[in-house]
Amino acid sequence: MTRYCVDPDRQDLIAAWGTGEGDLATRVAALPTDANTSALLNLARSLAQLSDAAWRTYTHPASAAGSLEPNSEGWRREEERKQFGEVLDAIAKPNLPSGGSMVVSYSPLTESANRVGRALHELADPGLTAAVLAETATELAAVESAELGDLGGRAQQAVLLSREDASPVQVAAADHLLEQNPFGTAELLSAVDPTAAAVAAAHWLAAAAQVTAKASGDDPAQVVLEADNIDALPHETPTLVLGLIEDGATPYDVVTGLVRHAMHVADGLLPDPAGLREQLENLEDALTEYTDDEEVDPEDTGLRLTPLDPRRPARDLLEDLLTGIHGCWLLHSEYDDLDTDEDLGDAQDWGDEQAEEQQRRSRDRFARLVRDTAAANRDRLV
Repeated sequence: MTRYCVDPDRQDLIAAWGTGEGDLATRVAALPTDANTSALLNLARSLAQLSDAAWRTYTHPASAAGSLEPNSEGWRREEERKQFGEVLDAIAKPNLPSGGSMVVSYSPLTESANRVGRALHELADPGLTAAVLAETATELAAVESAELGDLGGRAQQAVLLSREDASPVQVAAADHLLEQNPFGTAELLSAVDPTAAAVAAAHWLAAAAQVTAKASGDDPAQVVLEADNIDALPHETPTLVLGLIEDGATPYDVVTGLVRHAMHVADGLLPDPAGLREQLENLEDALTEYTDDEEVDPEDTGLRLTPLDPRRPARDLLEDLLTGIHGCWLLHSEYDDLDTDEDLGDAQDWGDEQAEEQQRRSRDRFARLVRDTAAANRDRLV
């Protein structure tokens, strides 16, 4: 979301947003010099709330909620998204107190727009109102661009957000970047929606696991766990993803399901009470077995409600999947018959230069094999 602040020295209203590489800022408008600081901060706070409500329609699209039946979650999300057309009117002509009462909208987006309008009404500056209307139109257009898979301009802030759905355009963009470099690129983290990038990365991790399993003889779902014996890795999530794909789930379903679950946890919801109960029972049985303790306090277990960081689930998942691909290469290099190149001489005599060259060749061979496997199984991605 875009954050808004007041520059008290220059008396400016500033908008700032993240890009994945750092934050950008722009001057929205000059503020009236005689205005009360509290009133100016109220405007900035209301604009930030409006941005948050607008971007929530992006991160929580109706398409990810299932049913669109009246009064269902999907229907409520769809109705909220329709409020985009009411936002500018609500700012220009907000609901004001009258006769000791005031009309309040059920829509968080529309009510946020009314708060902005009331803040502007208090400041009574036509030039500022015109600038805020233009700024709001820019912000809404950024959300609309992100929905279409175009993360240019201000829509680039979507790379910092977790979304319950994945744009096919963004999945294709991430797949193209991974085809260029199966280990991932900086652009994958800074220019692509992280949920969509994670969908593509799950597909490429599955390909890397197949290549590694063929070389090592291990179960494809267990290769990242095996690689953890070579170098410490966050193996739990990649192993979970590989197991689900091996059981027949698509990368899209696996990734969006994990991200959605973590987002619900972040919202204070318990998405799977039955699953949590089963986890607690299994954990209590395991602890009792190893401690001979008949009663185990679940509060002492550190049980996680989600394998992902609920503050940034999509980005966290993407990073773990890319690390999983790296882990596959680590294990593959232990079994690659071609990993010792004759022209580099005896490995015992290698210096830093020969070791780096051997590693580069090993990664290149692994990348070629993964590209071939990913292409042969492209139907699971699309």
